[in-house]
Amino acid sequence: MNDIRFLWTICLALFLSFAITRGDDKAMIDKARLIHARALTIDTHCDTPLHMSDSTFDIGVRHQTGVKGSGKLDLPRMREGGLDAQFFAVFVAQRDRTEENNRWAKAQADTYLALVKKMCEKYNGIISFATTPEDAYRNEKAGRLSAYVGLENGFALGRDLANVSRLYQAGVRYITLCHTKNNDICDSSTDSQGPEHNGLSVFGAQVVTEMNRLGMIIDVSHVSDSTFYDVLRLSKAPVIASHSCARALCNNPRNLSDQMLQALAAKGGVVQICFMSDYLKAIKPNPDREAAIKALEEKYGPMSELKSPQKRRQYRTEYYEINEKYPREKATVQDVVDHIEHVIRIVGVDYVGIGTDVDGGGDISGCEDVSEMPNITIELVKRGHSEAEIRKIWGENFMRVFRMVEEASHSY
Repeated sequence: MNDIRFLWTICLALFLSFAITRGDDKAMIDKARLIHARALTIDTHCDTPLHMSDSTFDIGVRHQTGVKGSGKLDLPRMREGGLDAQFFAVFVAQRDRTEENNRWAKAQADTYLALVKKMCEKYNGIISFATTPEDAYRNEKAGRLSAYVGLENGFALGRDLANVSRLYQAGVRYITLCHTKNNDICDSSTDSQGPEHNGLSVFGAQVVTEMNRLGMIIDVSHVSDSTFYDVLRLSKAPVIASHSCARALCNNPRNLSDQMLQALAAKGGVVQICFMSDYLKAIKPNPDREAAIKALEEKYGPMSELKSPQKRRQYRTEYYEINEKYPREKATVQDVVDHIEHVIRIVGVDYVGIGTDVDGGGDISGCEDVSEMPNITIELVKRGHSEAEIRKIWGENFMRVFRMVEEASHSY
């Protein structure tokens, strides 16, 4: 009898412990969701305009995550995820630097920018085009989402400095100076040919100065280390890395070393942690998948350069088939927060934010699309971060930089 009573006591204790844990978990999750709802949340990089260029994709309609062509962001899922403001990337793939390709790049940027504006016109009660920090706060108070625009790859400038002002007047608020290859502005961190300018070119230095004059944010994601330090030396305003991670945790040239984080913070800038698995952790090799992707690109060329909507759809269909056949390993919400916490340890909580790169490769387990953004906040609360810290991470740090860049332009 005593043995039975003892077993019942153990079982009851385990049940109560489980119930209390479940209760604590619910309370923690409820707290995190409340914090998330109160914070102004900003994602500084998505490539959703690539989907928007397909006439069959309606950003105003909720798409089912994981379904072919659904992407990771639409307006209903922004609402569900409590994502208040989004920087839509006007992305231009790097091509040979000829006059013809310069004209193509300029037109491509204008096309994607027009798609973002068209979205805001079509769904004007839901989302508004934004160009200042105050716009996001005003829109949030009015119950509207905010759409900002950043240019990814200064290749779209060609060699014409006047294009910087033209894009600023059109509403573009940051420029990622380069992409995966060197251009006329600077060296890229991932060009297989190595450095061309050993940092910024003469034209690149003029671009940085012009962006400072206009009050346009300089984005150092994708740039080489030499370019990074050239920009910091030359710029009179803080700069951002709109979608990068910490190199100490994942040794990828796209990431920032601890020394770079310290230099960025000393300038007042901010690194926006990316959801690209390859930048968050070392991903195990998958030769079959890599061979299939290589064959796909040999068949069509880079998707970003495909002009035909039909070919773009075919590319995406075959890409999704490869994903199903050879699923890739993904980083997790915990990995994202590990990078956030590393930046905090190195330079403090004032210099880190969120720049997912969804629809451009940003893809993690536990936050499969923007509707699951609260899971980042839940993990931050779970690790003991305060509401004040979380507000900084989700938007206040970036907005501080945005304002400082605008203020620095007043001295010109």
